[in-house]
Amino acid sequence: MRVLFAYLLLTAAPLLAHHSLAAEFDSSKPITLRGKVTKIEWMNPHVYVWIDAVDSGGKATNWRVESAAPNFLRGLGWTKGTVNPGDTLTIQAYISKDQPNLAKMDVAILPDGRRLTVGRPDEGREATPGR
Repeated sequence: MRVLFAYLLLTAAPLLAHHSLAAEFDSSKPITLRGKVTKIEWMNPHVYVWIDAVDSGGKATNWRVESAAPNFLRGLGWTKGTVNPGDTLTIQAYISKDQPNLAKMDVAILPDGRRLTVGRPDEGREATPGR
């Protein structure tokens, strides 16, 4: 019985840590980031992309951009090889309400011009591929 309880506790922990997107990101504050990908992590509960976004003055700032869950992205046509470090991306996103240089991805425009969506931070809305 103790082993079962421990297993249930450990498997439920990630659910308790999950956050409301609308609570963390501001859908009224869109941002467009363009630059080179420095890192990507395909891990639950979200895929993260780090990008050195260059502003109009030429200054690069490293942004952490939260995406959707790996399985959700796969359903939209993403693979682990879709985005790689060194790729230049344009990311349409929504800025974090309380963390600097953090955003929630809506659309990624790949070097070949393809647009891949991951959905907006408004909960309950389904993402549409290639929007």
